[in-house]
Formats: sequence, structure tokens, C-alpha cells
Amino acid sequence: MEMNIGQSAPAFTAPDRAGKSMSLEDFQDRWLVLYFYPKDNTPGCTTEAIEFTSKLPDFQALNTQIVGISPDSIASHGKFIDKQKLEIILLSDPEHQIAEDYGVWQLKKFMGKEYMGIIRSTFLIDPSGNIAHIWSNVKVKNHVDSVLKRVRSLANP
Repeated sequence: MEMNIGQSAPAFTAPDRAGKSMSLEDFQDRWLVLYFYPKDNTPGCTTEAIEFTSKLPDFQALNTQIVGISPDSIASHGKFIDKQKLEIILLSDPEHQIAEDYGVWQLKKFMGKEYMGIIRSTFLIDPSGNIAHIWSNVKVKNHVDSVLKRVRSLANP
């Protein structure tokens, strides 16, 4: 499914590191940066999570929450959060249903092999639950700054 700016963000419910279910509705009345990443404790994913954590106060000042989603287990997320001292919310999507709903579970190629996996992507969801911006096939370098700049432009027009 292809997502478009202006459409309603697909509803989701997934467990956080403690197993507590969190849903899109939990973030009503604020901006939500929902980012999908392939795997805990890999170089790009670690850099992205650390950078989102370091800029969290800037996002919070703009009434914005950061939530990362990957197919990793809640136990894996817990270890990742503790090891990297992350302050963002990570949700577990082991059946990749949320990733499919957002159109980021796709065919990937690596070293001549094809497999299904997460295409690193970020969605900015407005306080009404609509998609305000989409970053697809994200490159980690400067991505968090780009997201913050976009939030600033939309949250403080």
C-alpha cells in the first residue's frame, strides 16, 4: 500500500519494551514522528535512534513524540534501549503488520539475495492523525535534522 501526504495514517497497536500496548490514538493532539527501521543494534539503526534521542527535547518543545518500529522483539528493544541509553519509544512489530500497512515491508536485495524486509522510512503524522510528510528509503546521515526542520516548519507555520 502506498501512503500519500494528507491521508489518514493507518491505525496501529503494538507493544513497547515493557509489553504495554501503544496505539496511534495515544498520540492524538500532538505531532508524531513514526519511523521504521530494520534491526536493533545495527550501525545505521543505532545511529538513527541515538540521534532521535539526542534531539528529543527539540521535538518535545514542538509537541512531537518520536516512535520507532521494527520487527524486533520487545526483549530486543529493551536491550537496545538500555545499551544505547535511548529515550524514544520503540514498538515491536514481529509479524510486520504495521510495516505492511505503511507500505514499508518490501522486497530487498543484498549481495545477490532477495528477501522481504523493512525499507527505512519515516512518517510525520499531524495532531489530527493525517500524514503530513513522508521520507522513503532514508539515508541516516542528516535525516533527524531534516525531520526536525520539517516539524518546525509545519508545527510553527
